[in-house]
Amino acid sequence: MTLAMLALTILQQTAPRAAPAPAPPAARDSGTGRPCQVVIDTVGHSGRQVEVRRGETNLFAGGGVRAHCQGTGSTLSADSLAWFAGVGRLDLLGHVQLHDTAISIDATTASYFLRQERLEAHKNVVAVSHPTESVLRGPNLTYYRVARGIRDTAEMYATTRPTIDYRATPDSGEPYVIVADRVRTKGSDRMWAGGSVTIDRSDLAAQADSLTRDETAGLAVLIGKPQVRGQGARSYRLIGRRIEFTLQQHEVRLIKALGAGEATGADWRLTADTIHLALGTRKLQQVFAWGASSRPRALSSQHTIEADSLVLDAPDEVLTAARAYRNARSTSKRDTSAAAEQNWIAGDTITAHWIQKDLDRLVARGSARAFTHLRNQRDSTAPPSLNYSRGAVIDIAMKGDHIDRVMVTGKADGMQFEPLPRPPSHDTTKSAKPKGSR
Repeated sequence: MTLAMLALTILQQTAPRAAPAPAPPAARDSGTGRPCQVVIDTVGHSGRQVEVRRGETNLFAGGGVRAHCQGTGSTLSADSLAWFAGVGRLDLLGHVQLHDTAISIDATTASYFLRQERLEAHKNVVAVSHPTESVLRGPNLTYYRVARGIRDTAEMYATTRPTIDYRATPDSGEPYVIVADRVRTKGSDRMWAGGSVTIDRSDLAAQADSLTRDETAGLAVLIGKPQVRGQGARSYRLIGRRIEFTLQQHEVRLIKALGAGEATGADWRLTADTIHLALGTRKLQQVFAWGASSRPRALSSQHTIEADSLVLDAPDEVLTAARAYRNARSTSKRDTSAAAEQNWIAGDTITAHWIQKDLDRLVARGSARAFTHLRNQRDSTAPPSLNYSRGAVIDIAMKGDHIDRVMVTGKADGMQFEPLPRPPSHDTTKSAKPKGSR
């Protein structure tokens, strides 16, 4: 009896069916839920059958085996094949390949459990999702195929730190590289990852204990010591108890730190209960912060601003302005020394402007107050005068590290304290004449 006839006889007695001669698979959609009935197309070298019990015969074939799922576009190939009729399991050994409309899988070995429509692949696994062209690489993968009456959405599960080049769509450009101890996907738009998760792309890097991503909902969540870093020329870093990504057209548009938020840029540091980073063109553009248990506080090298809520304008990751709302207060050192005394300004709102990393202007509105050190314009070595002002609006102009002028409008009042004049200097270089000298 020829091998083709053996295959036909054995597989007709069990779940899969076999064809006596090679035939091209029907090019139909295998994602519609049709159960896989294996049809063996070719066997390259040898095969044998083993009758385990009456009506149950196992099949073994080698030398290169090709098969397909009847009535679908799904194909299977391997160096050798073993069919165990009692459990409905097809083992594939050596250069395993599975292709259908949903996914392509390459591996060294695999087992296909036909009754559960489950494929378990091992060693050098590479899986390509056709809807998105995302690629998974790892030592093992379990693929749950769509089948009517079993499941309506394809799923994958991989362990032992697989690497995923994740794309939301084939044309979404540079992928996110996701690595985790274990990863599960459902369809092409949902993913769960756990255990030392890392996410990397040229503009963004993140890490956490776990990741949830839902493209349909436009949301990704990092939990467990999460942190995000911008990787541009002027990088930023965000940490919090929980970090969420808002996705629009598959791009990250908003990053939220919820609880114990801390954001750090090249020129500033911000702490608050809640911090939102708004992104555009894959760069940080704006920062929002608020919170009840921890008032937002923004610090630059010499200046601090705090209020009930803060907005930082940072187009293309360059800090240009800050706006503080409700019970706002800003402090700054009057010079660069560590023990320098502080200037401060307060009001209902404060607006600060930076030019090329230097604070240029501070404006307080609504019950504005300010305490400032004003240097002597005529004598730079003289001690500064002290000024306390109140008004509807206080506008402070900066010049380098020093206050250049203070403008107060609207029911203005205050006090000015001038330093005491210096005592006349005594010339101690002249030596006293000795007694008795003329």
